[in-house]
Amino acid sequence: MHLDKVPLKYAGLQPWEVFVSESQERMTLAVTQEHLPALMELAKKHEVEATALGKFTRTGFIHVLHNSKTAALLELKFLHEPPQLKLKARERKRHEGKPVFKKPSSLGVMLKKILSRPNVCSKEEIVRRYDHEVQGTSVLKPFVGKNNDGPSDSAVIKPLYDSPEGIVISNGLCPKYSKIDVGIMAANALDEAVRNAIASGASLEYMAVLDNFCWPDPVQSRQTPDGEEKLGDLVKACKALYETTLAYGTPCISGKDSMKNDAFVGGRKISVLPTLLFTAIGKTSDVEKTVSMDFKNEGDFIYAIGETKNELGESEYLQELKVGGGKAPSVNALENKKTYNALSKSISKSLVASCHDCSDGGMGIALAESCIAGDVGAEIFLQTAPRSTETNRDDIVLYSESAGRFIASVERKNAGEFEKTLFSAVVKFAKIGMVKGKKLSIKGIEGKKIVEEKTEELSKAWKSKRWF
Repeated sequence: MHLDKVPLKYAGLQPWEVFVSESQERMTLAVTQEHLPALMELAKKHEVEATALGKFTRTGFIHVLHNSKTAALLELKFLHEPPQLKLKARERKRHEGKPVFKKPSSLGVMLKKILSRPNVCSKEEIVRRYDHEVQGTSVLKPFVGKNNDGPSDSAVIKPLYDSPEGIVISNGLCPKYSKIDVGIMAANALDEAVRNAIASGASLEYMAVLDNFCWPDPVQSRQTPDGEEKLGDLVKACKALYETTLAYGTPCISGKDSMKNDAFVGGRKISVLPTLLFTAIGKTSDVEKTVSMDFKNEGDFIYAIGETKNELGESEYLQELKVGGGKAPSVNALENKKTYNALSKSISKSLVASCHDCSDGGMGIALAESCIAGDVGAEIFLQTAPRSTETNRDDIVLYSESAGRFIASVERKNAGEFEKTLFSAVVKFAKIGMVKGKKLSIKGIEGKKIVEEKTEELSKAWKSKRWF
């Protein structure tokens, strides 16, 4: 391999820098001598920079040259059987603590505050800077609804013009739970990606995932005295991913890792929270059955799907109250799988008018976002929502971030068959209201009105740009 033939972005790079650089947007190809001229001609036609760097040999070595001088001579055995690091991992001791807080005087005001939080509010100004309409094949876009300003759960594209099949792409990201339990963070990131894809019409039958680790340095050293615990976090995350992907049948087909996400500021080391970004890719057999998250028609029934538990740890609600502690959402993959399969079946039968997953901000935010996107209101009764026995306060039901849940709307004519499909799969669900008017009106567990906010005001809060 001849390094002096490599096109350089920056002048003056040393040979070893050229060899190990991780510059993006590059790939290597193995091409036979007879096909090389045709490949180079094709690259020229499409204005793609392509360079022949070397050839395969049978010497048993990789020989790297620069200006005819040897820069590296490595035995292939070394590349195939490199020395392995042996590191010690230690589980981090964490303390959940029981959060103590009073219910705010106005849950409507709190709803608008959470809508404007950085993790929840509209990112439209950022998203629209980038091209998401390549080749014009998108069926479901990043923003949906009456005014194309509601947050879509997934993107759906139709790659083949002569086929009704579509590809569903979604993401999951929740590093905040790492403050409580890294295994829970990892399982939730995966579950959120899967859940978002299911909400738009994908099926677990055809779904794969991709993991993107963004981790602090996990190698013990003088500069990283807690390296063993950070490595323990990594082990715990990987175990959680193994268990959850196995339960869902969603293989990790690719991914990447970045293990040195630390910085020194004023002599103090700052490390990122252990973070996993998951991308799910699924398939829908018919893009015309794609479901968006916006409420559609006056009078449609609204359902809560999945059980709400007292899981407020690191929730947007407690963060807004500046209260620590609490239990983070656990992922019951086997229970969720029943829910996801039943919902996929309902969507494939065109029974669902809208579907939105409950994540940051919980059920309250999911309801508000579906109203905002549809430019409609809703009348909601929390006392009918599926919930655990310890979930006995209105604010907990509204803002708990329990995994595996959805808000769906269904036309009245389809309600019977929809309920039958979920009931036969032994899924926890309940009718909690209907699409109505231009206000989000919510009655609490005891039947008293706890929220009444105009959809227009909710939209203003969601677009208030507190992320600046």
